[in-house]
Amino acid sequence: MSEPSRRRAIYGDLFDIPENMTGEIINGELHATPRPSRKHVYAGSVLGDEIGSPYRAGRGGPGGWIILIGPEIAFGENIIVPDLAGWKKERFPMEEPQHWISVAPDWVCEILSPTTAQIDRTEKMPVYAQHQVSHAWLIDPILRTLEVFNLASDRWIVLGAYANAAKVSVEPFVEIELELTVLWLE
Repeated sequence: MSEPSRRRAIYGDLFDIPENMTGEIINGELHATPRPSRKHVYAGSVLGDEIGSPYRAGRGGPGGWIILIGPEIAFGENIIVPDLAGWKKERFPMEEPQHWISVAPDWVCEILSPTTAQIDRTEKMPVYAQHQVSHAWLIDPILRTLEVFNLASDRWIVLGAYANAAKVSVEPFVEIELELTVLWLE
């Protein structure tokens, strides 16, 4: 006897998850994960500050970007909430009739946690590649690492992996030096 087919998750299913969880739809499956830990939130908040001034506001950098923390983005039928995402300003839809953003970002950053690392790596990264996100970062605040990826011919190429107190200037934000120690909650 065959197993009955599962119903594909739809946007309305996100309203049924508890408020203390983040909901996403990836490849037709509803994922509900706990709100992130303080190390996770700290790394994302500080990273937003570090790249926001030079890339959003143009203080110490080129400006011209929209950088958002935790945006809800539609990638086809997928609804994904990266920890941070950035669009070159000319590509960002300033107003849309729905809650989610319909344009794939130019850069995403996932901050890994024990409950999300597998989904981030094996389910979200392929969706990002399929929808032509040019740059992706994976940050692990427990291992204190940053992995930098660039999309080339629909495949992720590792540009570098950095740890602990490294000082890096990496795509797409090469005009600034990011000192990784500022991301780790001591």
